[in-house]
Amino acid sequence: MPSHDTRLPLSRRGFLLASTGAAAALALAPAPAHAGARRPFGRFGSPAARLTPQTLYVDPKGRGDHTTVKDAVTAATGSGWTLVLAPGTYRETVAVDATRTEATWIGASEEPRDVVIVYDNAAGTPKPGGGTYGTTGSATTTVQADGFTARWITFANDWLRADHPGITGTQAVAIKVQGDRSAFHHCRFLGHQDTLYADSIALTSFARQYFSHCYAEGDVDFVFGRATAVYENCHFRTLNRTDLAAAPYGFVFAPSTAGANPRGYLVTRSRVSSEAPDAFYKLARPWVPSSDTTARPSLVVRDTWLGPGIDAAAPYTNMSDAFPWQNQRFAEYRDTGPGARITVPENRPQLTSEQAQLVTREAYLGDWRPWRETC
Repeated sequence: MPSHDTRLPLSRRGFLLASTGAAAALALAPAPAHAGARRPFGRFGSPAARLTPQTLYVDPKGRGDHTTVKDAVTAATGSGWTLVLAPGTYRETVAVDATRTEATWIGASEEPRDVVIVYDNAAGTPKPGGGTYGTTGSATTTVQADGFTARWITFANDWLRADHPGITGTQAVAIKVQGDRSAFHHCRFLGHQDTLYADSIALTSFARQYFSHCYAEGDVDFVFGRATAVYENCHFRTLNRTDLAAAPYGFVFAPSTAGANPRGYLVTRSRVSSEAPDAFYKLARPWVPSSDTTARPSLVVRDTWLGPGIDAAAPYTNMSDAFPWQNQRFAEYRDTGPGARITVPENRPQLTSEQAQLVTREAYLGDWRPWRETC
């Protein structure tokens, strides 16, 4: 997504101090000492007691089949593999290509803070051999395969603007998801700009994605892309910024839904909180990329609590004046909280009760029912 500002000091997210094993006290703190001390893979078996022939065990301490997620993905060729990840910090980039379908990743401790996949590339980071990574290339984790499921894992990008004042491409993606039927349960997505890229493999592909009981934080467009995505019982948190003197500090959602796709992002039964001053964040702005000027970004936020960090009087704004937000597909329904107060009605499009009956997870995801999946 376009850069809003090139400077940002360290936020509460902190960063890992790998050389000492310490962390900046917060969302990326290391796993508790008790996590996985005796049974690194919890109730999910072990190399000596494999759940299925297609289950691989990953442990940075060497108690599994592989010590890195990347190596396990490389070994898991074809369809239907499960990766069980022991507690630890996996500092690496990982890509699941389109051939590795129906994959499942499980955080063995069943606590997402214990299993962290993190790296620190940004769009403007120089690549070996020349050029820069770009937004897509900055992703710590990329998932192109259909049928991907993750549980109890943190996906993070801890690149910080303040550490790289000479880089203007400050987009730093924690995960880019492009596959159809991609589900995330009890996962965390940590970053600043462009944290969670919920997208599709191609403009004509309407990839369905489901995020349940997840947490995402950031500042600029930190949930964005063209997927058909349902966020249910999720928590979105906007970060403070001491480098900017005035609002807005950023934007939570930036959908880029294809014009032919009837459904984009649905946020339901969720909440949006903030570390920033009241009204310093916009709820959303539409992204109409140069590669698809026919996009009609779609976002519905319903039955969701919006905290005081959201600008209630003007929750939406333009990314480009050529594509005003009023011409896109933005709507709300039965939202609550100080950020949901309707003070300027024309700035807050609302669904009718009849329209809301058609805006459900079932309508968005069709015959796929990921909320019924168990582990």
